[in-house]
Amino acid sequence: MLSQICRSGCQSFTQRLLPWVQSTTLSRSHRVQPSATGHVRSWSNIPFITVPLSRTHGKSFAHRSELKHAKRIVVKLGSAVVTRGDECGLALGRLASIVEQVSVLQNQGREMMLVTSGAVAFGKQRLRHEILLSQSVRQALHSGQNQLKEMAIPVLEARACAAAGQSGLMALYEAMFTQYSICAAQILVTNLDFHDEQKRRNLNGTLHELLRMNIVPIVNTNDAVVPPAEPNSDLQGVNVISVKDNDSLAARLAVEMKTDLLIVLSDVEGLFDSPPGSDDAKLIDIFYPGDQQSVTFGTKSRVGMGGMEAKVKAALWALQGGTSVVIANGTHPKVSGHVITDIVEGKKVGTFFSEVKPAGPTVEQQGEMARSGGRMLATLEPEQRAEIIHHLADLLTDQRDEILLANKKDLEEAEGRLAAPLLKRLSLSTSKLNSLAIGLRQIAASSQDSVGRVLRRTRIAKNLELEQVTVPIGVLLVIFESRPDCLPQVAALAIASGNGLLLKGGKEASHSNRILHLLTQEALSIHGVKEAVQLVNTREEVEDLCRLDKMIDLIIPRGSSQLVRDIQKAAKGIPVMGHSEGICHMYVDSEASVDKVTRLVRDSKCEYPAACNALETLLIHRDLLRTPLFDQIIDMLRVEQVKIHAGPKFASYLTFSPSEVKSLRTEYGDLELCIEVVDSVQEAIDHIHKYGSSHTDVIVTENEKTAEFFLQHVDSACVFWNASTRFSDGYRFGLGAEVGISTSRIHARGPVGLEGLLTTKWLLRGQDHVVSDFSEHGSLKYLHENLPVPQRNTN
Repeated sequence: MLSQICRSGCQSFTQRLLPWVQSTTLSRSHRVQPSATGHVRSWSNIPFITVPLSRTHGKSFAHRSELKHAKRIVVKLGSAVVTRGDECGLALGRLASIVEQVSVLQNQGREMMLVTSGAVAFGKQRLRHEILLSQSVRQALHSGQNQLKEMAIPVLEARACAAAGQSGLMALYEAMFTQYSICAAQILVTNLDFHDEQKRRNLNGTLHELLRMNIVPIVNTNDAVVPPAEPNSDLQGVNVISVKDNDSLAARLAVEMKTDLLIVLSDVEGLFDSPPGSDDAKLIDIFYPGDQQSVTFGTKSRVGMGGMEAKVKAALWALQGGTSVVIANGTHPKVSGHVITDIVEGKKVGTFFSEVKPAGPTVEQQGEMARSGGRMLATLEPEQRAEIIHHLADLLTDQRDEILLANKKDLEEAEGRLAAPLLKRLSLSTSKLNSLAIGLRQIAASSQDSVGRVLRRTRIAKNLELEQVTVPIGVLLVIFESRPDCLPQVAALAIASGNGLLLKGGKEASHSNRILHLLTQEALSIHGVKEAVQLVNTREEVEDLCRLDKMIDLIIPRGSSQLVRDIQKAAKGIPVMGHSEGICHMYVDSEASVDKVTRLVRDSKCEYPAACNALETLLIHRDLLRTPLFDQIIDMLRVEQVKIHAGPKFASYLTFSPSEVKSLRTEYGDLELCIEVVDSVQEAIDHIHKYGSSHTDVIVTENEKTAEFFLQHVDSACVFWNASTRFSDGYRFGLGAEVGISTSRIHARGPVGLEGLLTTKWLLRGQDHVVSDFSEHGSLKYLHENLPVPQRNTN
């Protein structure tokens, strides 16, 4: 069954391609170099997994997140993936990218197999080339150059094309895999090879031997001799499937070899609920065996023998045999370079076939519910939205015991796994719940005149009036870590502003988040908008949520600076409102009050060191060194067990200094503090602008002129005078709560409350007005008169 690579007849053609292949693959990554022991240990700066993966085959994976455990993987390359758009020749760049990804996975210790199309297309290209060359020079000269270009090419029979293309295709694969020190082997099969028991055992044994030797088998139907598919009881059982095309071949091979995962690459993103390209077509993330009736299939691919219906039937057959299946797009230029590795990493790519249907809705369905629920919420009267928030505030105190019991479970499960500052952030208490309730009632009061408030009125012309009014942003995705008290705060702000809301909390707070969400939905139910706030409980990765650009209008991360950076990187088409880091400074001026400084430093650093508004760098005027004030600050920090890091300038003044800071751009998030010396208020401002994160910065001084200079010149979201950095908070600002603190310069900055969750739209009311009436010779003229705006309700 193992075919020998025959280079005769196609060597001249493939030799012209091999230099291109080598330059392409080597330009994408570094060539693999064997280690001293002969085993490959590194490739493209990615360390290989040297511990063998293991899994007992028999049942398919239930969730995408489990795909990372797949050891044996079949990748099926459809004709549309392998061939060029003109259907004559191979898409070499795409093919090189696929080989690269397969090589990465092979060198991680996985067992990779390819089922590939392309022999017919490759052969067609070569035969057309040979036919053109075989035209006599006399005929070419006699016909003329223009006629030569239009010379008719005879219709080529598919089996002849396959015979001419198979060896060349394999030579190309071998050249590509060689760049990664991987050996490949070709196996050509027909339907008889699976139905004849002896041939099937031989095939099975050959494949297992190749995998044992770390060789990638490349399997294809022997299109040069394959007979037409015969009608049979196809797809009626695990042991019955006819090899009619490479889809059915891949499914049969996957089950025969007890494969963990079958990846079917096509020219569409996956399976849609209606033909792709239609207006209402939606990609199906997870497909279940009982869902075939709800799907309408379109026509088959532009090339190849099978359409999407054939792929789905083959996929369901493989799923029945215990192999997980993903159908995805292998032709999209922006994703084809990592589609295979993304699937194996569990990312939401294509359509995942699963036998386990979750009890709740998918995140896509939750997004739709949040959208429709948010629109209904926005149409409620302000008093009705306020009533919902008041009811939620009451539930937080009335159901206090149940909430604290759920929170206790989270704390018990997190004990020993989370650091002390994070445990404190996770913890709820009676006082926290009471403060939450007070904050929610503040939000309810401020929501009376938020949505639909008129900001501007203009008379464009007679009987033509324009208004600019506030409206909700749409659907918000708020991702938060550890802090369950964030859920009712953000929910109340979304309700007050009429926004739909998707919430993704950390696993460490799952019990607390669940009951708080149930209480939120109970409050929403009093006016029939229960679905406006959704809690994502599925195994969605943050990166996958950030791809829902058609459902989410704004992402707000609340957590570590690393979380914020990850989300900003993952969210390609959705705006992200958040701060990169909370590197907050306090400048102690030479005219600072002795009585105030230690109180302000202690509160800013020690009251809650894990918060983003905690003090991280203390700037001290040079004149204060070796003074009683300086000694008091140092003594207080020692008592509070704060670890001190010395800035370069501060370290130069000391004989025995604390450890010199590695970076002045550090957010410690713990009882650690950097101290640096400056010569003036201007130097303090320059330091803040160079090393700060534009979050919150403070000056401590009794000189009003110096303070005002600092307040006006420091370009941060929050700038304080003689006040703790910890005041940078929506509740403490009187906003009731915040969805986060933004250091961006667009839309909202600082603690973002109700106002930051609104945008505007324009309303124009006319009477048969047309633009042509305002032309040079028209009958109307623009007035552009400002009209009075209705007074805002400030009660």
